[in-house]
Amino acid sequence: METMALSGELVATGLRKWYHPKGQAPVHVLDDCSFKIEPGKLTVVMGTSGCGKSTLAYILCGYLNADGGQVTMDGQLVKEPGSSRLMVFQETALWPWMTILQNVVFGPLAKSNISKEEANRKALELLRKFGLLEFKDKYPGQLSGGMKRRAELAQALINSPKVMVLDEPFRGLDVMTRELMQEYYIKLFEETRLTTVFITSELEEAIFLADRILIMGGAPSKITHTLEVDLPHPRTFDVLASERYLEIKQEALEVLYGDSIQHIC
Repeated sequence: METMALSGELVATGLRKWYHPKGQAPVHVLDDCSFKIEPGKLTVVMGTSGCGKSTLAYILCGYLNADGGQVTMDGQLVKEPGSSRLMVFQETALWPWMTILQNVVFGPLAKSNISKEEANRKALELLRKFGLLEFKDKYPGQLSGGMKRRAELAQALINSPKVMVLDEPFRGLDVMTRELMQEYYIKLFEETRLTTVFITSELEEAIFLADRILIMGGAPSKITHTLEVDLPHPRTFDVLASERYLEIKQEALEVLYGDSIQHIC
């Protein structure tokens, strides 16, 4: 795959969001949530379950409108979904009645901006990269969870987005498969430097993947802390035994513990 240009700077300013459940009091999810996603960096957004991480991801991609504040990408206001910002959801996005190859080529063919021959060429190259070439004629139901996740990454990347947003994409996978997927994505990122927002509630996953970690906290939530992760690239799981990894983990634990105590009190 060709190396992508460093683009896709996202800037969130003063984001606010309420939900209005029928027959219940409004739920204030985000308040004055501000941060910047630097282009060509892998930024992890982490926090406890239910703190609004997925809501934030949907707003960044334009799938959900904020009730206050704004998001810009490369200086342009984000008002709606677009192919420049693509998301890998927690739930599978593969169509079960299509083969893996048909799933991957669907996006560019639907936009009619590429020939079928070119779409197939790019799709086959991506499937080869993700170790799925021999499964191109299989259906999603015939693949393991990790293989489906790899197919979904190919499905998104064929559209050449400027930003990838991954909402806890490896949630529900067994430990071994999850670690393999983390290795797949970090290698892909190091090769392309594709601006990435990775949502997770797992601290070890966050530190292993991130250039920077944004920690969400409070009720309603906002970004409360930023941690720089200066672990070397190329990054392998050997880094988990390094002294610097343990220092970053301890710093993150202190932040998370402090936020928890403050919230309880």
